[in-house]
Amino acid sequence: MPVIGWLSPRSPTDSSALMAGFRQGLAETGYVEGQNLTIEYRWAEGHRERLPEMAADLVNSRVDVIATGGGPSTALAAKGATSTIPIVFVTGTDPVELGLVESIARPGGNLTGVSLLFVELAPKRLDLLSELVPNAKVMALLVNPNNPNAEQTVREMHEAARAKGVQLHTLKAATESQIEPAFEALTELHAGALVVGSDPFFDGLKEHLVALAARHAVPAIYPWREAGAAGGLISYGTSLAAVFHEAGAYVGKILNGARPADLPVEQPTKFDLVINLKTAHALGLAVPPLLLATADEVIE
Repeated sequence: MPVIGWLSPRSPTDSSALMAGFRQGLAETGYVEGQNLTIEYRWAEGHRERLPEMAADLVNSRVDVIATGGGPSTALAAKGATSTIPIVFVTGTDPVELGLVESIARPGGNLTGVSLLFVELAPKRLDLLSELVPNAKVMALLVNPNNPNAEQTVREMHEAARAKGVQLHTLKAATESQIEPAFEALTELHAGALVVGSDPFFDGLKEHLVALAARHAVPAIYPWREAGAAGGLISYGTSLAAVFHEAGAYVGKILNGARPADLPVEQPTKFDLVINLKTAHALGLAVPPLLLATADEVIE
């Protein structure tokens, strides 16, 4: 029976939807956990410094494939632990720049996976939020300074904000204790809207972020459609469950004989715009008809 090593900086509780997608992808390639497949789980529970040790433990356990979720640090920890065991990653940072693969089309080594367009989609979220809150001339961007994408995201978002005539402030939070002070700063800055940056850390706290946005009555846009379902005002991005579904399918293909070097790194091609009308009404916002018409999902 083949064994998959699962490496994640998150916890099982906040990863249930992702794992459902992952297992579905596996099932479509003929593998069902507990029937003809075993998964060895390693959850860092937010302690990313433990990832290299956990990756080495999976290698010592002689798993057949390692699957990683939760950003570049997890993929790099797995890569540092083995150059022979196939690795399937999910990351929002360019895997070529990270040194994970030689190219998107032909990875070339023992790694492949799914690369999310975190930085590229950020200016689009600013545009969508500006449509929804046209009077907000001061906005804020929430980023995790420990994310490798943070600097580039901030740079491109400030350029997009200048082009729109919007003043943009950058708020930083790398730990859960820094989240609430960041939201409290919105009032001091007189920010009329918030763009939540793409980061696995923020994804694990999306319900908390949505609740804080409601408490502070600030219109906010999120990268994950799941945030809209949780009560977030608006979201634009791909479904993380769908992304992990692709990762699961890749693991199944490798178990069936495919080589990671020959499997191109997948990139999402469909991005969903989700608008929560109930939240919009609570904030006193009238959603423009054109924006409403272009939404992929409207939650009432």
